[in-house]
Amino acid sequence: MVVAGILAGPLYVIVSLIEIVSRDGFDPRRHAWSQLANGDWGWIHSTNLIVSGLLIVLAGYAWKNRAGLFLALYGLGMVVAGFFTADAGRGFPAGAPETVPLSTHGLIHFAAGGVGFVGLIIACFLMRSRLVGTLFALAYVALIAGGGAAWSLLTFTAAVIMVSVWITATSLRLTKSGRSDSPRTGRKR
Repeated sequence: MVVAGILAGPLYVIVSLIEIVSRDGFDPRRHAWSQLANGDWGWIHSTNLIVSGLLIVLAGYAWKNRAGLFLALYGLGMVVAGFFTADAGRGFPAGAPETVPLSTHGLIHFAAGGVGFVGLIIACFLMRSRLVGTLFALAYVALIAGGGAAWSLLTFTAAVIMVSVWITATSLRLTKSGRSDSPRTGRKR
């Protein structure tokens, strides 16, 4: 099941990047990837979140350590965020107003994402990937503080890609070592 972690990161990133270039009106400097779940083709992004999240949950289980539990929390956050879409806005999808009040499903989406992101940061630190955990945490704070500014959206997008690579690389390392324990300590947990 560690293979699920190898697949999850590339799946989420590649499908999202394809959506970005193929969806009219989507601008990564103005819109968060989560907004891709809106409009006629929104089901693709929702499905991407759910499938990628389930793969991450499986990887977390396969890691067989405390970090895996927190990684699974991140995956679960993605699954919930896939069922409860972010609100449309800032002109996406086409015809959406610039500003919209936060809906219940939008609030659940952000809450699930927030809980999942905290789980991911903890997983990074437990796997002794402090740099990855710190950079992701800073990018998440920047996203919140930036209020939709281009720099904050692009910084967070880069951080999502970074942690997707980290999940894949860590899962690969665990697969090559033939075990699902901490790669630094060599101890089963």
